Amino acid sequence: MNFFKKNGKGLLLCSAIAAPAWIAVKSIHSLEIIGAPIIAILIGMILGGMIKDKSAFRDGIAFTSKKILQSAVILLGFGLNLRTVGSVGIASLPIILSTITTSLAVAFILYRILRVPPKTSILIGVGSSICGGSAIAATAPIIYADDEEIASSISVIFLFNVIAALTFPTLGAALGLSNEGFGLFAGTAVNDMSSVTSAASTWDTIHGTEGAVLAYATIVKLTRTLAIIPITLGISFLQFRKYRRESSEIKGTVSVKKVFPMFLLYFVLASILTTLITGLCSGNVQGIAMTAFYYLNQLSKFFIVMSMSAIGFNTDIIKLVKSGGKPIIMGFCCWVSILSVSLLLQNLLHLF
Repeated sequence: MNFFKKNGKGLLLCSAIAAPAWIAVKSIHSLEIIGAPIIAILIGMILGGMIKDKSAFRDGIAFTSKKILQSAVILLGFGLNLRTVGSVGIASLPIILSTITTSLAVAFILYRILRVPPKTSILIGVGSSICGGSAIAATAPIIYADDEEIASSISVIFLFNVIAALTFPTLGAALGLSNEGFGLFAGTAVNDMSSVTSAASTWDTIHGTEGAVLAYATIVKLTRTLAIIPITLGISFLQFRKYRRESSEIKGTVSVKKVFPMFLLYFVLASILTTLITGLCSGNVQGIAMTAFYYLNQLSKFFIVMSMSAIGFNTDIIKLVKSGGKPIIMGFCCWVSILSVSLLLQNLLHLF
């Protein structure tokens, strides 16, 4: 009861923002290119600017932007069947690893050159190289990113998602990509799943491939999503070393449990559970399990939208606009490097 008394108003506000954003994107096909998280951030920013006294919502907003966001990442694991991804996506692995490495390297170099804030740089690099908002959602709690850093990173990723979804089908046709080549291109060079879906569906419609490219691009994207696990674990390890060093300097102690993000462990376990159940079960049991995993995955996406509404509510839109130039340059360079490496390797490996 005390929990709802403390957090209830903030949770209700975030739900009230997230629900129409979620329904609008599900109902209006053209809004898929924008995505419910961005709509929720924008609405949250507007309401945050209009409401002067935010004290009644503060605890619930903080809970949503942290705990609900972590819960979203855990539930995301129920959408990852490791066996399916491994069997179909293995061919795309060299390109995926190359694009991820390139994007992270570009983000690090530009962090040094442009002096973009370090946490924003990490979020843009990870979001560009892996899977957009989901990767940012998984990484932000580990590095203790604040709401403005998350909002800035999500906004940058969104900008290039929209550009990719609108231009990639035309670009792919101009380059003479095959259906499989475009699926691989979309799956490795577009950041967010919604934009991958948009670009691949457009290609299917134009070329009459009856959803084949969308299915292939989705598997490639899911394979790429798996990189969340090693990347976030690596960041966690670096964070642990940092805090252990700082702790020794002040003659204190720091435990692995305190620094290691346990929600990542639960995310991995959810992925393993999904793989085992779908692999071992059959018939009606498998059908029930698949339905349950589908709804858990949808709940994950809704939780992300809720979290983005909380982040938007806490974000100073004027400050965000003023600081947007350098992150946009970084996002653009990461995006172009991924696009270029994906096409170059496809050409070298004769996958067009």
